[in-house]
Amino acid sequence: MWPAIMILGFVTLQRLLELPTAKANSRRLLANGAREVAPGHYPLIIGLHASWLAALWWLAPGRPIHWPLLALFAMLQLGRYWTLRTLGNRWTTRIIVVPGETLVARGPYRFVRHPNYLVVAGEIAVLPLVFGLPLVALIFSVLNAAILTVRIRAEDQALGGGRPRSSDTGGRPASRAVPKGGRRQP
Repeated sequence: MWPAIMILGFVTLQRLLELPTAKANSRRLLANGAREVAPGHYPLIIGLHASWLAALWWLAPGRPIHWPLLALFAMLQLGRYWTLRTLGNRWTTRIIVVPGETLVARGPYRFVRHPNYLVVAGEIAVLPLVFGLPLVALIFSVLNAAILTVRIRAEDQALGGGRPRSSDTGGRPASRAVPKGGRRQP
């Protein structure tokens, strides 16, 4: 029972510690002239993640752990931290647009358009499988895919197709934006 509680405690604490950072980044970006795009789906994201964790806390303790899948989940955490570190003070849990910004094209963004969403999709699928809960993995993966479809469309629309343009005046989502010239502010 204790290994499951330790794993779930880590994931829950991780999420709870990330929220104040995301909120502070959002607040700072908005105070500096950014705007939020498509906030209507955000409560669905919160509900999905809270329900996913609640389902795991309810069903996982006492179940055997599949150690190779736990190793895969640990690798996903490396991807998560790489993405968050790459975005730095531009990372938020919302879609925040900063006028005149260009897309981040370094870190995992050199290889994948939405690395954070890939990591989250992997986490939602893999962690329940660590505890032998394939139905939980399936249900929450399908729900996550539906919500991410809406979110990625909204983000891509805010990105203007996602192609950096040197004469952009429409703004870029802060969650992937750096100032013109390609350098992040310290």
